[in-house]
Amino acid sequence: MTLHIYNTASRQKEKFVPRDPKNVGMYVCGPTVWDFAHIGNARPVVIFDILARLLRIEYGNDHVNYVRNITDVEDKIIDAAKANGESIDDLTTRTTEAFHEDMAALGALPPNREPRATEHIEDMVEMIGTLIGKGHAYEAEGHVLFDVQSMPTYGKLSGRNRDDMIAGARVEIAPYKKDPADFVLWKPSTPDIVGWDSPWGRGRPGWHIECSVMSKAELGDTFDIHGGGRDLIFPHHENEVAQSCCAHGEETFAQYWVHNGFLTVEGEKMSKSLGNFRTVRELLAEAPGEALRLNMLSAHYRQPLDWTSDGVKQSKTNLDRLYTSLQSLSDVDADLDAVASDVQAALEDDINTPKALTALYALSSAANKETDPESRARLKGKLLSGGKMLGVLLQEPTDWFHNDTDDGISGDEIDTLIAERIQAKADKNYARSDEIRDNLKEQGITLEDGAGGTTWKRV
Repeated sequence: MTLHIYNTASRQKEKFVPRDPKNVGMYVCGPTVWDFAHIGNARPVVIFDILARLLRIEYGNDHVNYVRNITDVEDKIIDAAKANGESIDDLTTRTTEAFHEDMAALGALPPNREPRATEHIEDMVEMIGTLIGKGHAYEAEGHVLFDVQSMPTYGKLSGRNRDDMIAGARVEIAPYKKDPADFVLWKPSTPDIVGWDSPWGRGRPGWHIECSVMSKAELGDTFDIHGGGRDLIFPHHENEVAQSCCAHGEETFAQYWVHNGFLTVEGEKMSKSLGNFRTVRELLAEAPGEALRLNMLSAHYRQPLDWTSDGVKQSKTNLDRLYTSLQSLSDVDADLDAVASDVQAALEDDINTPKALTALYALSSAANKETDPESRARLKGKLLSGGKMLGVLLQEPTDWFHNDTDDGISGDEIDTLIAERIQAKADKNYARSDEIRDNLKEQGITLEDGAGGTTWKRV
């Protein structure tokens, strides 16, 4: 395997060379668990799931440590818990469970480690103290702030100059700052807001310090890959670099920075005011998770992705064709030594999922035409191999075609109607038999009569 990935830090595609092939580390910024995950939250989960799968193929499951955090203390969480009339613990427990369920439905494997911010408060206090001691942070009006002027290379990751930083999103202007670009490491908590004791008074951590501390706890001062959405490059990832490098005395925090592109919905930025805010949970009621995942992979991860209903429908159709090919290969056992080398090569080229899908579709077409049993077994193995790399084709074809959605007829109802149709045929009531078949067809259910009986699938 020769994996090449685009490194935001160098602004070019590079060959991936881990610091230690027996201990490959990847940290990806996870969710702030204040509400259900939306489809934009899901894109990095799916993309970095594929990257983790690739790394495990090359270096082995035991030598890859994929870490994705949970942010369970943040002002949005505090506000949401208050608005809902529930405790922060109840809110974050409920939304974290929902996040796990939704991402699993998209075929994302769990990370090796999933630290939570509230588990590392003492470590955050310690790192902040280190930054103060080294002259990189200062206390002001109950806050502790990072002094950006103390780090000459601040802004290198994002390529922003000082004016850009001040004008950038989420840079808070406050009178207690030495410089408008300075950012909060610790902030005070009033008695009605969650907080922890610290040398600077009762308070809570800033967002950026959380990931610096959790990545250090799980992967060390420096590690291989840091990932997330491109919206995190500045200020979040820029600030992580500043905190971590200044605290540890290292020139490098993460060797490779990998960022996925933005996601829009039906051509517009997703927002509740436009009525196009789509949670994963809502979408799962309309289409199988595997179809949502395939739709996510239809664009290169660094490019914008426009999420459309037509795109999801096309992805469902494409999966139907792939599963039909697998179903047609039921007469042979898969050659488990066969590897979908074209799929893998595409993914090794900066996670080129559109090219990988093209290779998978080519395998499907070849399987539909092949008659030699040995070749069919090899193609079946390659289809399953390529599907596993992409996180699709992981079901039995029968299970896929029987997949229920909230707005469609259930499998049990279909089986009942098929039994009624069989009886109608036996009674020579062909009008009723045809009526059942036609009614099911109108609901997207195709019946196939064969020597072994009647089977059905959703189309």
